[in-house]
Formats: sequence, structure tokens, C-alpha cells
Amino acid sequence: MLKGKTIFITGASRGIGEAIAIAAGKEGANVVIAAKTADPHPKLKGTIFSVQKAVENAGGKCLACSVDIRFEDQIEAAVNRAVETFGGIDILINNASAISLTGTLETNSKKFDLMMGVNTRGTYLTTQKCLPYLLKSKTPHVINLSPPLNMDKKWFANHPAYTMAKYGMSMCVLGMAEEFKGKVAFNALWPKTAIYTAAMEMLGGSDVSKQCRTVDILSDSVMWILKQPITTTGNFFIDEYCVKQAGVTDLEKYSIVKGAKLMNDFFLEDDVDYSILPTPKL
Repeated sequence: MLKGKTIFITGASRGIGEAIAIAAGKEGANVVIAAKTADPHPKLKGTIFSVQKAVENAGGKCLACSVDIRFEDQIEAAVNRAVETFGGIDILINNASAISLTGTLETNSKKFDLMMGVNTRGTYLTTQKCLPYLLKSKTPHVINLSPPLNMDKKWFANHPAYTMAKYGMSMCVLGMAEEFKGKVAFNALWPKTAIYTAAMEMLGGSDVSKQCRTVDILSDSVMWILKQPITTTGNFFIDEYCVKQAGVTDLEKYSIVKGAKLMNDFFLEDDVDYSILPTPKL
């Protein structure tokens, strides 16, 4: 499916992005890792080079690019390197994200600018720079790791800046899916439950793992979305829907602790079955 295709992934030095990169490598893809961590972090595992090695061990080709997507010139340089190395770009995964679950008085300009710069602006500019090459591809896809646009005020009350920044990614899907209809597929993907990553451990501590699923449910979901035609566009997919469409019948295999009660992710409602519709009705 992905053999010989080039997939550009932001924020892929660990966690969800790393899992997607390795899954693409197993399919024989050319993977471009565009992330900040080139040198080992004292507290967080993974660098662009460790992921490069993992992708190559999985069977793919990989280019590691040190990129802070807040800076347009760094995005352009990474895109140019990708095209020079692999001849084009077929798929873009906007995975990079920044989070601060703080209220208005606690969110200073530095935190606000970081979230808006990475989530909304970074997603917009990375997409813009990749689009000339995506438009030349036979099977162009863009997937943003962002939630459905749930306008219930409770999702704004406690962390308005984060919600604004994350919804900016989702609005890119909403607008660009229509703007490039029939030319490039734009879809969002969001987990039904908490996913155990370094970011989740930072927010909830190590004990939170028992309420989480593994990153594999999202990488499996991405692989399913990329099998769809480019007419499948403008959706806000939830991971449970994707993996069930891919034939998975036992979601328990994704649980960190089998049988444990799982924590719902942000922006989703407890009483909605997200496994039956490609875009949930909220």
C-alpha cells in the first residue's frame, strides 16, 4: 500500500508520531521524520535518529530532519530535503502538538504562542509547504491529529488557549478538505481514550497508564485511512471507528492493562458511540 510512497510526519521523535513512522516503514514507505529532538532529552526517550533507525529496521527508508515547525524556514528546508531525497511527498501527518491545560490567568504569552505556533500555525504552514508536492501525487493524503469540533463550552472553560490551538488544526481539515476536494484528501484523527505517551505521563503521572491504550491503535487507524480513496475527505475520524472498519473486533488488545476502565480523551462525550460514524454527531 505504502511501498515507495513518501510520508512526511511532524513531531515523530517519540510517541504517536514514532508509532506511525514505524508502521509506515513496515509497509515499505519513505518516511520523513520532522521533529525537534536531535539530541537525547534528559527525561524523554527518543530522537529523530533513534526513530530513523527503527523505521529502517522495520523495512522502510527514512530521512531525519531537525525541525521546529514554528519556524517557516525550517519547514521549507525539511520539505526541500524530502523532495530532493525521495522525489516528492505523497502523505502528510500533522502530529506535532503542544499542550498546557491552564486557564486564562495561568497561560502567559509564551505558553499561548507555543501552542498556537505549533498546533495551528505549524500545521497550517507545514501543509502549505507540502501541498505543491501533494497535488502532484496520485494518492495524496493529509491527516491531522486533532479532535472533532465540539463546541460545548465545557471544553473551553478550563483551558481556552489549548482548545483554541487544537481546534485550529481541526479547522484546517474543515477548510482545506473543501478547498482541495477531489485533489487531496484531508481528514482528522483523534483517540476515543487517553493514549499512553510521555506527554500523558507528564500530565497524569505513571499510574495513569492503566487507564490508557497504546499508540498502536492510532498507527493502525492511520494505516486504514491511507487505504481510502481521496474522495474520503473532510472526516473527523475517531480511532475506534477506524480499527473496527479495518476488521479489529477486540479493542482490548490496545489496552495497557487488560480489563481496566479507560479514560475518555478530551473533546469527546461519554454517551456517544464513536465506533459507528466516520464523523461523530455532537
